[in-house]
Amino acid sequence: MSRLNSPDKKGIEFDQELAEKLGADDYGMKSYYFVVLKTGPEKNNNKEFVNEAFSGHMANINRLVKEEKLIVAGPFGKNNDQFRGLFILNNVKTEEEAKEILETDPAIKSGLLSYTIYPWYGSAALPMYLQYSEKVTKSKF
Repeated sequence: MSRLNSPDKKGIEFDQELAEKLGADDYGMKSYYFVVLKTGPEKNNNKEFVNEAFSGHMANINRLVKEEKLIVAGPFGKNNDQFRGLFILNNVKTEEEAKEILETDPAIKSGLLSYTIYPWYGSAALPMYLQYSEKVTKSKF
């Protein structure tokens, strides 16, 4: 039985145009960069400085989403590893390019956040969730 005719596919047909648009390989997957944001070395307690850096952090996130370079971003809850959040970078070809993108973030530039980059292989359809994100959002950060 072919993958397209298997019971779990429920008549879904392969869409070559969409696969190409999303950069999917034959398995419907593609490479991304998964970034773990951590507490950085800067321990500045100046509330205005911190607020400005994190306001810029949010603006930078929005810019990267519009540029289709960032498809997932969000904070972690309190944890012992000092993990603060994560990014999944999209349409980024090299780790060096990922670093250049991350260094545009004011919270990273200021040292309030640091990061670790991991190559990650996931569904090429992941960016498609963004079109629904706006539809379920009442308030913006």
